[in-house]
Amino acid sequence: MKILVPVKRVVDYNVKVRVKADNSGVDLANVKMALNPFCEIAVEEAVRLKEQGIASEVVVVSVGPAAAQEQLRTALALGADRAVLVESDAELGSLAVAKLLKAVVDKEQPQLVILGKQAIDSDNNQTGQMLAALSGFAQGTFASKVEIAGDKVNVTREIDGGLQTVALTLPAIVTTDLRLNEPRYASLPNIMKAKKKPLETVTPDALGVSTASSVKTLKVEAPAARSAGIKVKSVAELVEKLKNEAKVI
Repeated sequence: MKILVPVKRVVDYNVKVRVKADNSGVDLANVKMALNPFCEIAVEEAVRLKEQGIASEVVVVSVGPAAAQEQLRTALALGADRAVLVESDAELGSLAVAKLLKAVVDKEQPQLVILGKQAIDSDNNQTGQMLAALSGFAQGTFASKVEIAGDKVNVTREIDGGLQTVALTLPAIVTTDLRLNEPRYASLPNIMKAKKKPLETVTPDALGVSTASSVKTLKVEAPAARSAGIKVKSVAELVEKLKNEAKVI
């Protein structure tokens, strides 16, 4: 079984994000970038399936600038076998990314695609679903457990009412939730080995995919500043402040 794992380069979650002065986007100058945390979980799950002897190859793919090779090398150090970078400096929406991933899926012919449910920069939570629709594959989103059983994959999903288990016929798309696993740390020997693993670079044009978007970002703003909270000594004081100061009761 071949597993394809799409990953994304995002601002490190420890970094305080700053908006550009012209409100055109997020300031990425001299900002530490990292592998999207949900993508790390997807890589970990794929590597575990390989370690169990279920998967024979794990391929990671990313869509982004040349600098995204750094995150692909991180995924290779975590245990992936080879990487593909669809190089593009354009600001791509979820649909454009899904179309590019569909082209990679057609080329690689994986039996299972595992990707993070969302990226922590855009929080769209839609690329996996769009890829499933474009490819015609079954999909299991928000996975907290993944089990391969013959030609099916059983996915336990986290939903509002609790847990739901669905059986998907392979090939399938699975998007990962936080509780699926705990990603490992890349060891120094594996980081060194990752430098020698194959990394292929292609362009959207080479894949025959148009990345033109019908959505345009008009403005990006930082959240409004909030005043500091206060502590109250009693329930009576809390009720009084909610009633007279906050005027919510």
